[in-house]
Amino acid sequence: MASRLPGAWIAVLVAVLCLASPVAAKLSTTYYQKRCPKAEQIVSDVVTSKQITTPTTAAGALRLFFHDCFVGGCDASLLISTNAFNRAERDSDDNISLPGDAFDAVVRAKTALELQCPGVVSCADVLALATRDLVSMLGGPFFDVRLGRKDALASTAASVVGNLPSPNMTIDQLISIFAKRKFTVQEMVALSGAHTVGFSHCNEFASRIYGFNGGSRDAYDPSLNPQFAQALQKACANYVKDPTIAAFNDVMTPGKFDNLYYQNLLRGLGLLASDTALAADPRTKPIVELYAANQTAFFKDFSHAMEKLSVFGVKTGRKGEIRRRCDEFNNLST
Repeated sequence: MASRLPGAWIAVLVAVLCLASPVAAKLSTTYYQKRCPKAEQIVSDVVTSKQITTPTTAAGALRLFFHDCFVGGCDASLLISTNAFNRAERDSDDNISLPGDAFDAVVRAKTALELQCPGVVSCADVLALATRDLVSMLGGPFFDVRLGRKDALASTAASVVGNLPSPNMTIDQLISIFAKRKFTVQEMVALSGAHTVGFSHCNEFASRIYGFNGGSRDAYDPSLNPQFAQALQKACANYVKDPTIAAFNDVMTPGKFDNLYYQNLLRGLGLLASDTALAADPRTKPIVELYAANQTAFFKDFSHAMEKLSVFGVKTGRKGEIRRRCDEFNNLST
């Protein structure tokens, strides 16, 4: 028979668990059940329609969500527009290339919610729900999203500097930046699987396909599949003149959320240097191999990591607000 813990010890354990994340504990999957019972359905309907008309929306929303959460928490600070008095997060160098269709999807969903239940649902919750629904729409896992976030009261471009993973980071650097946010190596690799959809601009990986390590113009990173590298050289030939030229992160199934990203890494088909590094470092390679062989394991770990990310740094109570417009603080939209 299993031993029973004394009541006093149970009370201590409960207290410890609550102290671990007191703010996140205020969130709930049923948060809007009474005040806006159709909130989740409204968001789902709007973003589904947007994805059908603009197929790049899902990948954009996933990237938008990650960039918002990783800098100061999941608080929709990234949705604020720059004005004459402040350069906001979305105009930082790391965010300037974020796709407009993802912003538009959130704005449309928020507008629909304001017509149904004004002043109730935060933009931060809209972004979290939209991202979950769009991932699922592409064939990815459906996971719970706890709700009740407030929207940030500040947004500055300066806050982004040094706080996002970059395409050329080493594994040590990546592990460090994730660890600062209490994410494990396994969670880092699972979240990297978001690169199974979307694209990256050529300037993010040009150093891998042109003049690698100071070589000739045609010299490329030897860790790349030769045919893949040569195809990228042709596709990105005019990227200096046209910085909008990009390539799919997953060249096999770019519009489907699956585990092909990890299989690609093992075949030398990783687009970014940071992606390829995951398949080479002994700390991350076994995880890449696991996810490459087992999509169910990837989906399970990705879901857990996204649930954890979605409550990182959330604002509740007076630490935030429910914006009337996602791109403006309430004191600017009166």
